[in-house]
Amino acid sequence: MKLASLKQGRDGQLVVVNDAMNTYVEVTDIADTLQQALDNWAFCEPKLKNIYEQLERGELSGKIFNSSNCESPLPRSYHWADGSAYVNHVELVRKARNATMPDSFWQDPLMYQGGSDSFLGPNDDIPIKDEAWGIDFEAEVAIVVDDVPMGVSIKDAEQHIKLVMLVNDVSLRNLIPGELAKGFGFYQAKPSSSFSPVAVSIDQLESHWKDGKLHLPLRAKLNETRIGQPNAGIDMTFNFPQLIHHAAKSRPLCAGTIIGSGTVSNLDRSNGSCCLAEVRMLETINQGQASTPFMQFGDRVVIDMLNENGQCIFGKIDQRVIQYTS
Repeated sequence: MKLASLKQGRDGQLVVVNDAMNTYVEVTDIADTLQQALDNWAFCEPKLKNIYEQLERGELSGKIFNSSNCESPLPRSYHWADGSAYVNHVELVRKARNATMPDSFWQDPLMYQGGSDSFLGPNDDIPIKDEAWGIDFEAEVAIVVDDVPMGVSIKDAEQHIKLVMLVNDVSLRNLIPGELAKGFGFYQAKPSSSFSPVAVSIDQLESHWKDGKLHLPLRAKLNETRIGQPNAGIDMTFNFPQLIHHAAKSRPLCAGTIIGSGTVSNLDRSNGSCCLAEVRMLETINQGQASTPFMQFGDRVVIDMLNENGQCIFGKIDQRVIQYTS
């Protein structure tokens, strides 16, 4: 099934969307918001799935769906943790600055907890105060879980994955070095992220979901130019059950927790990149310096994923960067 949150209040209004993403049905009799549904997933999930199946069979007449009316599926979340599961991407970062990478990075995932109180909608503008901060997009895959017990095993972790989304994890690259130099992680360098218009249940992904990974190309465009379409299932060093296991080592995860994959990246560079930082790193390695600029005000980024029939699965993240004015 496919779920979305229409713009209404701070947490949106939960709706069920058909597979073609042109029709939706309101489900306030089941749950007002996606967080409410996740808090009561055992009760709500079969009812929501039944609505989706009726919508697909034409037994329900829905309203016209337009992603511009959507918040991110979870407009705000209790917990947003972003991994860096494509270790070849991390290795590239290190190589570009002539630094070696610790062997532990291949055995133990990198992860940080980001701001989750104000996600942007999939078609909302990205307000940034200063172009000099180095504005970048990061195209990723993310999962949403139900309640996960502390210390969950990798084997048991996958059963807690309830929904899958795409992410634009906006990064301010020129603020990152100063923050990391303090030895205390990201904060100012990570403004509000945005997610795809719809969140999708794993069964909807069919054979493309296997081994705890989504095996399809993730497409990223900037100003109508394709930056990359690497396959999200290839070269993912740590799958989502492993990321859940890592996040829940010392604390439980509440229903609605979102875990991101980190920037999707393939060792086969012919597939392009899912962020400008990687493009610039490759330029530095191959040419001695980066020539591609970071995003400027007015730039438009589009992130989506198609199935083998060319059908868009999650809808498009389609955003413009604008100058923030108070």
